[in-house]
Amino acid sequence: QVQLVESGGGLVQAGGSLRLSCAASGSIRSIGVMGWHRQAPGKERELVGDITTGERTSYADSVKGRFTISRDNAKNTVYLQMISLKPEDTATYYCNAVIRSDYHLPRNYWGQGTQVTVSS
Repeated sequence: QVQLVESGGGLVQAGGSLRLSCAASGSIRSIGVMGWHRQAPGKERELVGDITTGERTSYADSVKGRFTISRDNAKNTVYLQMISLKPEDTATYYCNAVIRSDYHLPRNYWGQGTQVTVSS
């Protein structure tokens, strides 16, 4: 089956930077839109941003100008470059992608999540 695996999370001081990666693997036929969500303790999961197959991006207002989403189709990977991190960015970050596999019609897949902690 298809799976998404995130990496790059960790502990960083306010004002610092991190780059998250999410690689898709398995019996992949094609990948559509890819994106990132995050969930802080006690809060609902929220959209961070996404990127289309044509590399058109969109972002939540709270991260515009600080976060950048990119993708490498040859590596089936989506990235989230985060700069000027704030304590409010502390959350578990999840990648997602719409993927058509060899055995299933297109569906949305989720990664397991990677923790980002920003200290003050």
